[in-house]
Amino acid sequence: MPSFQYKAIDRNGRKTRGRLDAYNEIDLELRLRKMRLDLITARLLAQDAPAVGSSNITRQDLITFCFDMEQISRAGIPIVEGLRDLRDGLQNPRFREVLTSALEDIEGGKTLSEALAAFPKVFNKIFISLIRAGELTGELTEVFENLGTTLRWQDELVAQTRKLLIYPALVFLVVGSVVIFLLMYLVPQVVGLLTTMGIDLPLQTRVLIKLSELTSDYWYLLLFVPLLIIGGGAIAIKSSSRLRYAFDYFLLRLPVVGQILQKILLARFANFFALMYRSGITILDAIRTSEDIVANGYVADGLRRAGQQINAGENLSEAFKNLGMFPPLVVRMLRVGENTGALDTALMNVTYFYNRDVKDSVDKALKLLEPTLTLLLGIILALILFSVFTPVYEVLGQLDI
Repeated sequence: MPSFQYKAIDRNGRKTRGRLDAYNEIDLELRLRKMRLDLITARLLAQDAPAVGSSNITRQDLITFCFDMEQISRAGIPIVEGLRDLRDGLQNPRFREVLTSALEDIEGGKTLSEALAAFPKVFNKIFISLIRAGELTGELTEVFENLGTTLRWQDELVAQTRKLLIYPALVFLVVGSVVIFLLMYLVPQVVGLLTTMGIDLPLQTRVLIKLSELTSDYWYLLLFVPLLIIGGGAIAIKSSSRLRYAFDYFLLRLPVVGQILQKILLARFANFFALMYRSGITILDAIRTSEDIVANGYVADGLRRAGQQINAGENLSEAFKNLGMFPPLVVRMLRVGENTGALDTALMNVTYFYNRDVKDSVDKALKLLEPTLTLLLGIILALILFSVFTPVYEVLGQLDI
């Protein structure tokens, strides 16, 4: 279906712009009217233009959507009427366009999951699978409630992880800037003073002078080479599955950070896996769908191997134990759940375990980061100042004699 870039006006006289799929301009005008918009101008986009709803729809929009759909389903309001009211109250024009297209598909005979599946960049495989399971089991209310809770947890986790990464990045930026300033401005001035005195310089001072000269002469290399290495590495990792796998494995083996990252990935998997199983999706389908959500080639490969073992007749707890990624307590909880026939409860306990473990790990890491990085900054500055002022103190000592 062609896509149009349009300019329209709403009932309050405010102009709005957006992108919408339509067969022609007449169809576009009718679709906009359903959104309570009057068409002003329209322009046909190229076929390879970005798809509707592929951007500008945040996780917070999806959380609000899940909450509203939960209330619509719980109140017994028909899906079409509820979606129409929900669409009319949306502030995000892109999301409004997505729901308009979904509404037309539902009115044309499609189910909610089929209509939303047309926008894979907005609603991922797990989202669609859960809604489809909810439609089949008649538990759409619970599905939207669990989805909203999981997305909120994911939002909090992203915020915590961002905090964990941004703080050291800022500290290293400050440390790097201070070190470069000292090497390019302070050290040359002190070197000039020491040279006029004609004294023998200790080894650490000579090393510092050499670093200062390299920094002053090749500062552009220090600035651009790391950027080129990072950019080239990112492109190579994206283009090669082997490099991506090796890089993902390397990330998980980093000291401290690697353990926290692995817990975050397994927590994300545990949340969605428990959610899918509880919604009636089979274990193999849940594992297969979860391979994409972990966003790590090494962990995804492990889940793929676990799925193969389960398909060959192994039980869930043994398959996860063989991976070596899950701690013994998690495996034991799963084994108890399998033996008692309460695997859904065991999976929710695993989810709680990982959520608590990740939160505690991130909190501890944040508390340790500040004194550790402050100490690191102090050591670097102390080494530079020691190398600079040692010969000066030696000269002053000789003068006192």
